[in-house]
Amino acid sequence: MSKELLAEFVSAIPMPALVVDQTERIIATNTDAKTLLGQNITGRHFATILRQPQVIEALEQSLRTKGPATTRHLANDGAQDTTFEFKCRYMNGVGAASGGAVLAIFQDITHMEQASQMRRDFVTNVSHELRTPLTALMGFIETLRGPARDDPGARDRFLQIMDEEASRMNRLVGDLLSLNRVESQERIRPKNDLDLKGLLASTLDSLRPLAEGAKVELGLKAPDEPVLVKGDSDQLRQVFTNLVENGIKYGGSGGSVDIRVTISDRDAAMRGPAARIQVVDKGPGIDPQHLPRLTERFYRADSHRSRQLGGTGLGLAIVKHIVNRHRGRLRVESDLGKGTVFTVILPRQAGN
Repeated sequence: MSKELLAEFVSAIPMPALVVDQTERIIATNTDAKTLLGQNITGRHFATILRQPQVIEALEQSLRTKGPATTRHLANDGAQDTTFEFKCRYMNGVGAASGGAVLAIFQDITHMEQASQMRRDFVTNVSHELRTPLTALMGFIETLRGPARDDPGARDRFLQIMDEEASRMNRLVGDLLSLNRVESQERIRPKNDLDLKGLLASTLDSLRPLAEGAKVELGLKAPDEPVLVKGDSDQLRQVFTNLVENGIKYGGSGGSVDIRVTISDRDAAMRGPAARIQVVDKGPGIDPQHLPRLTERFYRADSHRSRQLGGTGLGLAIVKHIVNRHRGRLRVESDLGKGTVFTVILPRQAGN
């Protein structure tokens, strides 16, 4: 194969690729490889360019055995660490004196690595969240079988704690199932007509006993006319129940949680008719450093308080996925000591 034909062949490969012959020099490369490794790499010894020991070893092995070799090449694109699968395949009749050469390609598997890490982190978090109440339950069961067996007061107290821990596990399992369900439906846009004002009023009515127990007043300010959107009523009720419950539990010290609904014919976020629903509390607020991560699974701005109040750490992740399914936007604004505002922006049917 001529140098020109080899160069054309390598340039057509849709990922970083280079060819190293038996002189151990790079004899052909493509634009993607130059972007990854540097512009002036043709003619250089491959070890001075690749540098990573496992990559050099794989290429040397392929040159020596004239067989395949695979390893990983680690890099950084300026924004994040990246991982490539480095694959070597031997080609006869190529290179100096047609002595053969190795074609090496870099397949970007960063997204696969990130997905694997997310799965590992998810399993770790779930295991931790379940282990804590399970450990408590096992401890109390052992105590009830022994020292507290004939102590009615201790038995009732321990059974109450066990009931709370079991309820906590039940909430976690329920939220995990809910998260899995909304993630699987995220690409399916709801098609049912829905009056947001009626749904919000009903949601607040269901939460009034909780609010009264916390001495928090609930309020709703909305246009007189119906606010119509395409939506899944159960999922949107879950969104606003979660946000208002959070306002009551974490921002209730301010004495009120209000829902404010405004509509516009052309919202900047939606580029068309939209409804903005704000859940506003006047509580202690959230440190700004936590705001970018609030919708991550199991992320808590205040882990101890969240667990005390029965939070699973999944509520806002569920909210985010439901809002995404409705092609909406979720925004959070908060200042310490001044309360928190969660804003849900949903596309609205024109003329309503």
